[in-house]
Amino acid sequence: MALMQPESTASDQLAKSREWHKRGFIRDLRRDKYLYLLGLPGALFFLIFKFAPMWGVVISFQNFSPFAGITGSEWVGFEHFERFFTNPDFMLLFRNTMAINLLNLVLFFPLPIVLSLLLNELRSVVYQRVIQSIVYMPHFLSWVIISGLTFLMFAKGEGLVNKVLEGLGLARIDFLTNPDTFWGMLTLQSIWKECGWGTILFLAAMASIDPGVYEAAKIDGASRLRQMWHITLPAIRNVIITLLILRLGHMLDVGFEQVFLMYNGAVSHVAEVFDTYVYRVGIQQGEFSYSTAAGLFKSIVGLVLVVVANWISKKMGEEGVY
Repeated sequence: MALMQPESTASDQLAKSREWHKRGFIRDLRRDKYLYLLGLPGALFFLIFKFAPMWGVVISFQNFSPFAGITGSEWVGFEHFERFFTNPDFMLLFRNTMAINLLNLVLFFPLPIVLSLLLNELRSVVYQRVIQSIVYMPHFLSWVIISGLTFLMFAKGEGLVNKVLEGLGLARIDFLTNPDTFWGMLTLQSIWKECGWGTILFLAAMASIDPGVYEAAKIDGASRLRQMWHITLPAIRNVIITLLILRLGHMLDVGFEQVFLMYNGAVSHVAEVFDTYVYRVGIQQGEFSYSTAAGLFKSIVGLVLVVVANWISKKMGEEGVY
């Protein structure tokens, strides 16, 4: 009986601890009920549109039939994955998707940081807010409008850019049907549309920097460029690393709307990416299981990249995402 006492005591302590945590949660729920209600729509959004549809990945291991349903469809294991990886289109899709995302990572990702640094150096608050409002506006335009503006600007026949080139005595350039310029056009669209919006988090991080640090740097004779390099950038380093890690999770996710609207037969071999391939095979041809396998592959690669990047950032002494 004496030997059983410690085990009983530990069990009682564990039960008491659970009861204490339960009561603490109920107490917090009653105290902050309006805050929880405020967060309820967001939680429901993720539960309904993000977590609940994850059950559908099961069909990537089946010959899914809409008539039989998920529970009644034939189970085929990894057959669709083998077909996807051995498909001659796989390397083409992988090349195009990675090339577009690498261009975005190298050319687009640093620009909001640079723009944030420049906006932060403006002395006039009113002027700063006006510039911010201007650079934010393209974010609220749909990709349909962005694509329409691109056609109006770069069309070979009536495009404004080609008319300017012709007026300067230069030859017209076929931007929209030239495979050599397609990836660059997508990158320029992303920069114009999202660069200003991407400054929000960086400017918020810069706003938390103690002004006294800048005053001390001025007394020590540091120039504005030195202050930017030694004070501002280190202060937002954690934000940069966090956004970079999250961005790596979308390395196989180009964005369906943008590519689909710019897609044409002349650039099909450089424009076909995983997103358009899933749409074409899954929706237009009705191969739901095969296209789900392709989509699941994208998600798994994104998850692995986020985990690895977060692990590397932790090894380098940074906070990481989690």
